[in-house]
Amino acid sequence: SFISFCFLCYFPDTALKNIGNQSCVTLVCFICLNRDRIKSMFYHAYNSYLENAYPYDELRPLTCDGQDTWGSFSLTLIDALDTLLILGNHTEFQRVATLLQDTVDFDIDVNASVFETNIRVVGGLLSAHLLSKRAGMEVEEGWPCSGPLLRMAEDAARKLLPAFQTPTGMPYGTVNLLRGVNPSETPVTCTAGVGTFILEFSTLSRLTGDPVFENVARKALRALWRTRSDIGLVGNHIDVITSKWVAQDAGIGAGVDSYFEYLVKGAIMLQDEELLAMFHEFDKSIKNYTKFDDWYLWVQMHKGTVSMPVFQSLEAFWPGLQSLIGDISSATKTFHNYYSVWRQFGGLPEFYSIPQGYTVDKREGYPLRPELIESAMYLYKATGDPTFMQLGRDAVESIDKISRVNCGFATVKDVRDHKLDNRMESFFLAETIKYLYLLFDPENFLHNSGTEFELGGLQGDCILSAGGYVFNTEAHPLDPAALHCCSRYQSERRELQDILISLSEPLRPATDQSEETPGAGGSRESIALKPGERRKARVLSCPTQPFSAKLAVMGQVFSDNS
Repeated sequence: SFISFCFLCYFPDTALKNIGNQSCVTLVCFICLNRDRIKSMFYHAYNSYLENAYPYDELRPLTCDGQDTWGSFSLTLIDALDTLLILGNHTEFQRVATLLQDTVDFDIDVNASVFETNIRVVGGLLSAHLLSKRAGMEVEEGWPCSGPLLRMAEDAARKLLPAFQTPTGMPYGTVNLLRGVNPSETPVTCTAGVGTFILEFSTLSRLTGDPVFENVARKALRALWRTRSDIGLVGNHIDVITSKWVAQDAGIGAGVDSYFEYLVKGAIMLQDEELLAMFHEFDKSIKNYTKFDDWYLWVQMHKGTVSMPVFQSLEAFWPGLQSLIGDISSATKTFHNYYSVWRQFGGLPEFYSIPQGYTVDKREGYPLRPELIESAMYLYKATGDPTFMQLGRDAVESIDKISRVNCGFATVKDVRDHKLDNRMESFFLAETIKYLYLLFDPENFLHNSGTEFELGGLQGDCILSAGGYVFNTEAHPLDPAALHCCSRYQSERRELQDILISLSEPLRPATDQSEETPGAGGSRESIALKPGERRKARVLSCPTQPFSAKLAVMGQVFSDNS
């Protein structure tokens, strides 16, 4: 029967036990039907991009053609890659991953957004790399510490490094991928453009062993932290040369949002108390100065006086972030405020005047953003409350009825009359569809709580893909276990290098503490350093260090299970 089909598609193992529970069957049918509809929406948009817009960055759905927007990377394909796997399409994931390796080149004379390139391109490639084994791709020995998609992500990130060469360590907003930072580039960038790198860059550093990425991301975060006002707030645009605030409106929305997000998610992924302490300090000030009746307003960063009593659609990520730190009650109340705006218009306008209860002039559009759906997914996962699924169903209905056109889904130009605009941003497939699908697919592998895993690493002894994925701000999932796996081997490799360097040094008489004269007899070439590489200062070591426990007498190496 139809009901049996619905139940079997969701809980095949428990269908027979519960088939008599009518309310359970109704809920399961509700979940199944929405999930299938979301998948259909994805392929309508995805196939329209392939047929009409590839290799351009994005689809123009009203004219059925394409345009380059963020750098000419076939951006929609990179952004949609991990979504393909989440929807279960291994074959297309493999095809697209191979295609990207063959066609995408970052040595191009293009001015690219440092922020957008990081979250969409670097984040998308890192996620695809970490999911490639699950997708059935043949991976290199030592994966996830090596692989072609990882090398592509590293290549893209290196193109962004010149932007961080400022007196403060805070990056410029734009960089030319071939020539570096233009001498005439403005030093003013948004707060999120400074503080949204720690997830991708620390992942790169810990997978590849090159600390430069994590170092620049941390330096930028700490520089930004030092600029907060006396009441603990930050503005939304800053001069990266002078550390002076150019725009002093403080809030949780546009220009600031993902800075706070990355403090929490960076703390979770890296188990980093410093980042979490930073967020908690900000959270206190945000609650003290910007929160009113479970809305969050914009205030002057030094005085705390209200400057803009508006809700911005980008702020809708906040309830989801609150759920990650356990503040469910506050998150739920704010979510319902935001959900009331959705029900009013069938989408979230970019700006909504809280006192007037209506849209703000010239900010009436809804570009199919994911943030409220993202919060619904987190809160449903945390509470099991079907109210959050109801938002998901409303979103599916609204987007499918209002935005669907012959060639994909179009941005809503004005939520009041539902007129459309000729753009489908890549985040529609990377985030909006993904979060909707995960909301209606509680058994998806990304929700794994440790019951399944796979092995990887240089010795094949790392437990990976066991759950705990951390989404970057473009909804690209990163596996913290992979970072631990590869950084452990990198640490051991450095320790072994130090040991070999010490063995390469000539023995000295115990009474002679003077420096050895260059070229003196008895010197020999290091067996651990490359020609011309300078030896770092020796580290103190003792036979009981973890790696030395493996390096036994006479240099015999033992495995972990010996």
